[in-house]
Amino acid sequence: MRKRKKSENNGFNVWRSYSDMMAGIMLLFVLIMCVTLFQAQKSYDESIKERDEKIAMQEEYTLEILAQQSALEEKEGQLKDQDEQLKTQDEKLEEQKLLLAELAAKLKDQEATLTQQQSDLDEKTALLADQQAQIDQIIGVKAEVVESLKNEFSKNNVNVDIDPQTGALTLDANVMFAYDEAELTDEGKAALEAVLPIYCKVLLEEKHMPYLAEIIIDGYTDTDGDYSYNLELSQRRSLAVAQYLLDIQYEFLNDSQIESLENYLTVNGHSMSNPILDAEGNVDKDASRRVEVKFRLKDDEMIDELNKIMTDAETADSAEKTESTANADSAEKTENAANADSAEKTDDTAAADSTEKADSQQAS
Repeated sequence: MRKRKKSENNGFNVWRSYSDMMAGIMLLFVLIMCVTLFQAQKSYDESIKERDEKIAMQEEYTLEILAQQSALEEKEGQLKDQDEQLKTQDEKLEEQKLLLAELAAKLKDQEATLTQQQSDLDEKTALLADQQAQIDQIIGVKAEVVESLKNEFSKNNVNVDIDPQTGALTLDANVMFAYDEAELTDEGKAALEAVLPIYCKVLLEEKHMPYLAEIIIDGYTDTDGDYSYNLELSQRRSLAVAQYLLDIQYEFLNDSQIESLENYLTVNGHSMSNPILDAEGNVDKDASRRVEVKFRLKDDEMIDELNKIMTDAETADSAEKTESTANADSAEKTENAANADSAEKTDDTAAADSTEKADSQQAS
């Protein structure tokens, strides 16, 4: 009995120990499972957190990339605008180059023209200098003739009315003719005998002959009466003086001088033109009735022509200066325009470079 109980007790204890062991194992397994699940949950949470952080970083990077993309697009737009501006500036620059080339060609032509004009001017200056010398000589000859006339009349104690500038000798018609008559009076003939030989001998001197063109006798009347009648009367009176001169020329001229006198002598009637006025501006009828004896040198026409040439030269000079000034103004305006365009292009380029640098720094 004791042995069976003992055996039974021993068997009961074995199964209980086995059960306890199995429970311990189960508990250990449960603990392991719990630890594993805890670790898995922890790893999962960490993975979720890491994923969320990566997503946040990715969104941040995406925003940065989008911002950079927007900045690049804006920069591309600015570069495109700058390219268009540079293209426009290049077109303007080409236009300015063409304009400057055209202006250079014009300036070259103008330079050639000015060179030619300078050459012409030098030639004209030399010609005018020569002509001036001739004028001085002519003026000197006329002055010399007038002075010789004065000296001869003074030497012969003959009081005459002679123009100091032209050498014209004025004879009083009231002395030489009766009123409204064209026949010389004795007193008139005496007056002519006193003055005409001296006057003609001086003009027909050998030193004066090369310059002499005409010896002129002009007749004038007062303003009374008809013009046509006075014209005939003045012509008759001047012709009477000339005829008397020809009648007495043999007394004081040699054959050569007589021939010259006949070649040079000219007679004119002027009617009532060119009347003599008194101090109050009224016509002096007595003084207006007159006969004038004067001379003309061959080069008087030359003097008039030279004066015309000098006037034309001065006019041409003035026109040339005006044209030169206008051309200079045009060239200056074109040059200023070109400089302004060049400055504008430089400013635009500088602004474009500045914008590009700012955009580059912003993108960085």
